[in-house]
Amino acid sequence: MADIGKDIERPLGQTVRPRAASRGLSARTVATTLVVLAALGISGAIALREKPFRKPEQAAVSTPKVTAAAEPAAAAPTAEPAAPKAETPPKAAGPQIIHMQEGDGPPNAAIVIHDPSTIGQNLKIAHIPDKALIEASDTGPLPVRAADGRRPFDVYARPWSGSRGARVAIVIGGLAVSQTGTQAAIAKLPAEVTLGFAPQGNSIGRWMQAARQSGHEVVMQVPLEPFDYPNVNPGRNTLTVAASPDDNLKNLRWALSRTTNYTGVMNYMGARFSADAAAMGPFMAELGKRGLAYIDDGSSARSLAPDLALKDGVPFVAGDMAIDAVQDRGAILKKLDALEATARAKGSAVGIGSAFDLTVDTVAAWVLEAKKRGIEIVPISAVAIDPEKN
Repeated sequence: MADIGKDIERPLGQTVRPRAASRGLSARTVATTLVVLAALGISGAIALREKPFRKPEQAAVSTPKVTAAAEPAAAAPTAEPAAPKAETPPKAAGPQIIHMQEGDGPPNAAIVIHDPSTIGQNLKIAHIPDKALIEASDTGPLPVRAADGRRPFDVYARPWSGSRGARVAIVIGGLAVSQTGTQAAIAKLPAEVTLGFAPQGNSIGRWMQAARQSGHEVVMQVPLEPFDYPNVNPGRNTLTVAASPDDNLKNLRWALSRTTNYTGVMNYMGARFSADAAAMGPFMAELGKRGLAYIDDGSSARSLAPDLALKDGVPFVAGDMAIDAVQDRGAILKKLDALEATARAKGSAVGIGSAFDLTVDTVAAWVLEAKKRGIEIVPISAVAIDPEKN
């Protein structure tokens, strides 16, 4: 009623003016609305484009801009290829370095992450000898350091993760002696297991290629004189204490020329030879000159190999135990479990075995289970002490 009375008392022709505050509120509302609409417009435009982070792994590393050659004006535009997926580094891997991508595909300047310890031959061409690492001889190709310093030990090494976790290296020797046994070992054993070839075997070159194509690192076994020689005879062209250094080197080179693409030499027997400095010295010096590793099977506590290897710059590995001295599945499994325990305590362990059917089957099954428990099976080169790097 009070408002009606005020309207009656107001002079005719006068109207109520709108409040200034209401006019100001309306302006702010309009401005806010325009800002919201602009934001929605920008969001919509982005949403219509291809989402650049649909695959997070593709954005893990940046891709440098590549300047393409100018196209003719009439050329039809082509869709820009998606950035290649970055390689995922292995779990628990060591330090990482960055290299530019290489390959036969079109250049795209993508960055690929690699582990520094994965140095070795591309597994796709691992069976093809590197000509720069071969010296011709009357008995066959001999391994040698390349003119640029590369060694067979480095080039023919199987890549591995570089992890600091527990590592087990297993060498199964005696390949090429039995054709069926060799074929079974190459087919059944996981690629991480290293294979040793006996120089007295047949078709070693063919078996080496099959092993390398399957991903195995390989070593060459050399017969060395044991105690009670010749009643205990390692085989043809055994290196002996009584022989001259020249004769021993001749027999060594015969063994080395039997095939190619191996990283080192492993003794076959040799307890007496490896304990004699006059015999072992020239042998180890020859390995150092040729860029090969020496794998001591660990059967002799009197071996001079560790000291001589250090002196001559030879990468060296000593076996921790023979895994199949007793041909029984349970006994072999106990040795393999002991290897695992040693690896967990020391970081690495080396087991040596022979290509018996039971050994091959047992090792193949154990490796699969050990991997599930976090054990990495590595090639023998991965656990070598390298005087040129350490």
